[in-house]
Parts: sequence; C-alpha cells; structure tokens
Amino acid sequence: MSNPGGCRGTFSIVGYDPDKEEWGIAVQSKFLAVGSAVPWARAGVGAVATQSWANTSYGPRGLAMMEEGVPVEEVVVRLTEEDTGRAVRQVGVVDAKGSSAAFTGEECFDWAGHVVGRHFTCQGNILVSEDTVQAMAHTFEKTSGELVHRLLAALQAAQAAGGDRRGQQSAAILVVREGGGYGGFNDRYVDLRVDDHPTPIEQLASLLKLHELYLGETDPDNLVQVQGEVAAEIQEILVRTGYYQGPSTGVYDEATKKALRDFVSTENLEERSRDDDLLDGVILDFMRERF
Repeated sequence: MSNPGGCRGTFSIVGYDPDKEEWGIAVQSKFLAVGSAVPWARAGVGAVATQSWANTSYGPRGLAMMEEGVPVEEVVVRLTEEDTGRAVRQVGVVDAKGSSAAFTGEECFDWAGHVVGRHFTCQGNILVSEDTVQAMAHTFEKTSGELVHRLLAALQAAQAAGGDRRGQQSAAILVVREGGGYGGFNDRYVDLRVDDHPTPIEQLASLLKLHELYLGETDPDNLVQVQGEVAAEIQEILVRTGYYQGPSTGVYDEATKKALRDFVSTENLEERSRDDDLLDGVILDFMRERF
C-alpha cells in the first residue's frame, strides 16, 4: 500500500470497559500531533491504534471489518498482509467484546513490541526498553475506575518506566461510548489532544480535569438543594457577576433560576445544568472558588 509515513517512536494502549461499554486509546510520542494519526474508535465496534510509520488507513478499515464481525486476529492479518510496508508498521486492535490483538513489524526500530491482555493491548517502538509496555499493561490491569483514568494511568506509568527514548512531544486520549459526546449527539465521550508540549502527558492530565469540570457527569450524591442560605449565597454571587439584580432573599424564584441558567451557560457548565431545585455541587464549588 502507501509508503511508510510517520508516528515513529510511539507507545499506546487500546482498552475496553465492559461495564460502561466504552472503548479507548491513549498514546504518547516524540512526534507532532500524534492524536491526529494513531487513535481510531467507534462505539459498539471497537478501537484501533496504528503507529510506527503509521498507516492511517488501518483505523477506518479495521473498524469496518470489526463492524462486519471479523475476529480481531483476522483483522490484524488482513490489514498487514495487504500492506507492502508492514515490516515497519505497528497496530493494536480491541473489538466490540474486548477481544484484542496486535502486530509489530520485524523492522520497527528497537525497542519495539507489544503486550496483549484481557480487554487491552499495549504497543510501542523506539522505546528505552520493554519495561514501557509492561508498565502500561500492569498498570491498566491493576487500576480501577473509569476507562479514561485507567488509560491515563497506564500512559503515565509507561513514561515513568522509560517511554520513547527520543523524548516527549505529543499525547492524546480518545474514549467513545454510545451517546457519550457533547449533548449526546455523538460517541466521543473524551477526545483530548496535546499536539506539542515538553511534558504532554502531564498536560493531558490537566486537560482531563477541565474536561470533567465542564463535561463530566453529575454525581447524584453531590446534588445540593437550592434553598435558604445556599440560595442566598448563589444570589450574592450572581449579583457580583452581573447576572442578577434582585435581593438575596434565599428564595429560589424564577428570576434567580434564569440568572443561574445564564451564568451556567456562559461558563460552559450546561452539561451539568438541571431544571429542578437541585444544583450540581460541582457548579456550586466552581462559583465559590472563582467568584
């Protein structure tokens, strides 16, 4: 197929969460904007990481095959056997049920290789040592919580174990689930990229915190009744920020609700907004800390 391209010196993990039905990829490389080439995923279908002189056609073609029910091992075989540049390619694949497979071409620059486990695959090339992929695999297996946090933890462990022997430049995390995107209109639950930074994984972790602030799901145990002192406090903040001109009565009336809706929309917190007399505690904390 196409001549060898880019995305050399890269380590990545592809993973699946059967409880939340999420698929994702985390990747770091001494390469500009690695997130534009390596990660590919579709909710209900699977995920693909293509790297080491990346053949970006592996992403859409691999997903198309998995959508047709082709087993992951055969997906990898079909992708690589048709590719005249396969000796310098690397690919990791996880399907709709979490089955995983990977390939490392014999001419990928040392250290290069992969580790395939239950619901994940880790792969890397131009690494300090095999410890990088082993650290990814071990950390993913032992870490609990959301898939995005497990992927990030694996990426951090990989870097701590040596990482790309040329250094760092870019990183990305992509996690998909049905209706997981903004407003529920697509499947991109988390789609974050650091295209050029001296410590891209640290920057990626910072972006994830912001993502969770603005786009995270409301915790039912962190809902606050807006009444009395809480309502008065909110009114005072809304007065200071120019959204409300009334008195601090402690009554959550229509004027206060409208002012709060306007504030929440302006501050990009609308994914956490509600139409009742309860408020996401994250919004209240945000108001207190910022204003």
